[in-house]
Amino acid sequence: MTEGNKHYDAIFAGNYTKDTIITPDGTRYVDGGGMNYAAHAAARLGRKSAIVTRLSREDEHVVEAIRADGIDCYPVYAPSSTLMTLEYKTHDVDKRSLYVKATAGTIQPSDLDGLNAKAVVVSPSLRGEVEPVFFTELRKRPGILLSADVQGFVRVLRDETLVYEAWPEMQLVLSNLDILKTDAVEAAYLTGEDNIEKAAKFFADLGVREVLLSHSEGILVHTGGNYHHYKFHAKSMAGRSGRGDTCVGSYVAMRLTLPPQEAGKWSAAVTSLKVERLGVFNRSIEEVQSFIAEHYD
Repeated sequence: MTEGNKHYDAIFAGNYTKDTIITPDGTRYVDGGGMNYAAHAAARLGRKSAIVTRLSREDEHVVEAIRADGIDCYPVYAPSSTLMTLEYKTHDVDKRSLYVKATAGTIQPSDLDGLNAKAVVVSPSLRGEVEPVFFTELRKRPGILLSADVQGFVRVLRDETLVYEAWPEMQLVLSNLDILKTDAVEAAYLTGEDNIEKAAKFFADLGVREVLLSHSEGILVHTGGNYHHYKFHAKSMAGRSGRGDTCVGSYVAMRLTLPPQEAGKWSAAVTSLKVERLGVFNRSIEEVQSFIAEHYD
């Protein structure tokens, strides 16, 4: 799908989602998709980034907007984009209902042919966007830092509602990953553990090297048997949607040059700043550095 080989720091794979966000404060319409939030966070941190996504041609403006922000985009066109509604019935940002009226289909390993990267971050919104073979194929590429988000495997579409279901291929996928991103709710569902440290250890015992776990108060990084905790310091939660994707995008971006505990500081800082504003992360790296100095050093 490309002419010759292209080289990136990170490739972000996942379907674009056309989001309707309903909160007690009203209804908003947002161009979403985990890969979008994650890639913008990485790009703002100075990483050369690309997006591989599936969407309808009628949403071509999304591709143009991504490219206008300095991120390369490789679209695969489908009959429909993924149409998602996120409903928050209260101001509790960890409690929401998800509905999907259409999906854009499955991203294939071949969609990354001709694209080389130091890291590949997979940010699906629901099961079926990326299959386990994607990870076994990508694992054959030498030297790639491979990351995936639990949400794209535990969330299953039944009729038009997204529900949590057991993940039969969990061990297969985790054994091929370097970094697993999850939130506290997903982790508790899959592991049976409400204690986030025990949940992170559960995933690590299945073979994944690093676990990045976000929760309402902050993030936990588990690696090498150690637990690193970082609190969020956001002044508002106006931009809650995309929090977890921003978290992993910034973590992987900095993980290319920093150890896990330092990358965790950057992730917590970027995520804190992102949730203050609706849309993708758009603050400067200098703002992030100042935020780290104030809250995490």
